[in-house]
Amino acid sequence: MADISQPPGLAPTDPTPAQGLPTLLVTFTGKDRPGVTSTLMAGLDGLGVEILDLEQIVIRGRLVLGVLLTRDESTQDAVEAAVTAAALEMGMDAEIERKTGDARHRGANRAHITLLGHPLEPGALAAMTRRIASCGGNIDRIVRIARYPVTAIELQASGCDPAALRAALAVEAAAQGVDVAVQPAGLARRAKRLVVMDVDSTLIQDEVIELLAAHAGCLDQVAEITERAMRGELDFTQSLNERVALLAGLDASALEKVKQEVRLTPGARTLCRTLRRLGYRIAIVSGGFTYVTDALAAELGLDHAHANELEIGDDGRLTGRVVGQVVDRAEKARALERFALAEGIPLSQTVAIGDGANDLDMIERAGLGIAFNAKPVVRAAADAAINVPYLDAILYLLGITREEVEAADAEIGLTTPAPPTR
Repeated sequence: MADISQPPGLAPTDPTPAQGLPTLLVTFTGKDRPGVTSTLMAGLDGLGVEILDLEQIVIRGRLVLGVLLTRDESTQDAVEAAVTAAALEMGMDAEIERKTGDARHRGANRAHITLLGHPLEPGALAAMTRRIASCGGNIDRIVRIARYPVTAIELQASGCDPAALRAALAVEAAAQGVDVAVQPAGLARRAKRLVVMDVDSTLIQDEVIELLAAHAGCLDQVAEITERAMRGELDFTQSLNERVALLAGLDASALEKVKQEVRLTPGARTLCRTLRRLGYRIAIVSGGFTYVTDALAAELGLDHAHANELEIGDDGRLTGRVVGQVVDRAEKARALERFALAEGIPLSQTVAIGDGANDLDMIERAGLGIAFNAKPVVRAAADAAINVPYLDAILYLLGITREEVEAADAEIGLTTPAPPTR
């Protein structure tokens, strides 16, 4: 009977080799130079070994190359001689360790753990990795994602439930003053296709209603109501109506002034530019106002925008009311669903980013919910929390490196300031 467990045209997956398989672990260390890997592989060619695993890193011009090979007693001496000769030719130090078992199969329950620090200190990394071990996790691989303006590293771990690991690391990250995101390994992490962002204090540094209040002479009253609403102490719709009412009589020309005063969050342009390059759809949804969000969408090339509309009277002044349904916590989540439906993207492939209590529903509904410099109640509910002041740090959670971003920018003539020497 034919084997129907594999799709037509594909060979059955090779079984995992027995745990007792004889192996050689070869480690090269030394000054990096072209040709190290090719020289070693050429020396091993024809000696009957199979490559089971291979890792190579370069830090400050120093190379570490590890190769796991099958071992055959009849060719072992020749293999070790070839390794020694290749190391001598390339001026490297070589270590050969005879082992049993191979590393092609990494453990189950795999997760990607992204750590961000500003700075990332050894004590914090020690505490986070201890937490991983205490959850039964084993770190299989560590790579650097960014070194400037924040340090970001990605750890690939196995052997522990990602949800339990996320909860444990969130507690430790708060204690250590670092940011962490834990995502299950697999294709889903690379399949995110729609990013939906809050606007005030997320995409931009300001609260637009407070900028308007400054022009209306009621900033203190509005700011106090805003803060209570963001902490979840007030119903958002009620708080918005109270704040907008305080703007009654303000000349509509103030809207244009406020639009000019708005400051993008550092990294916002880079985030949007990079996501567009990669084919993401980008949307903003805001408890703020269309006069500002429509301008931001046009400026940044966003695909969707949804916000409140301020009512303007025949006399050209704000009436102190909004037009239509208020964009509150529930409406933000509905907007996320509408954007996804319009783009033909499942919710599992969406990212939601926000900072306040009115962002909670969309953060919980999205495939990846990110709290950005958020209130504690939002950080506790999100899949990931970022507390550095750079919005493009979101890219690191998606597995995009700083080097890749800068290389793409350089192709269109954009340059990044050189990082400080470390």
